[in-house]
Amino acid sequence: MELRGQVVSGGRLAAFFTQLDWVMEQCAEKLGFEPFPGTLNVEIVAEDLAVVDALKGEKGIELIPADENFCAAKVLPITISGQMGAVIIPAKDVNIHEKKIVEIMAGKSLRNALDLEDGDLVTVVYDNRAFD
Repeated sequence: MELRGQVVSGGRLAAFFTQLDWVMEQCAEKLGFEPFPGTLNVEIVAEDLAVVDALKGEKGIELIPADENFCAAKVLPITISGQMGAVIIPAKDVNIHEKKIVEIMAGKSLRNALDLEDGDLVTVVYDNRAFD
């Protein structure tokens, strides 16, 4: 499955989540990387919004909090311009973005690695075998 979208600025809250000890440990164990502090936000084009719904139905990889004050999240392995990462599917009650915005975490700054700026078009490719 592929999603096309435009790079946009986020709410600057993901760095907190991606740097939680349990998130870093589980990402290293389950995804093979410790996440960079923050995410790449992509606003999905209207024609691909149905794919976002389909992705939310995928099994994904669960990140389970050690502390009940945090909620679990599901991540889906993706590649973007050859870089491995994961789309974060947060619980509905903590999702700060509209349906059309997806957040991608990776082991490095995707903005820097891919020389991306707001407005750049990208293609996100979901592959459930990416981290097998």
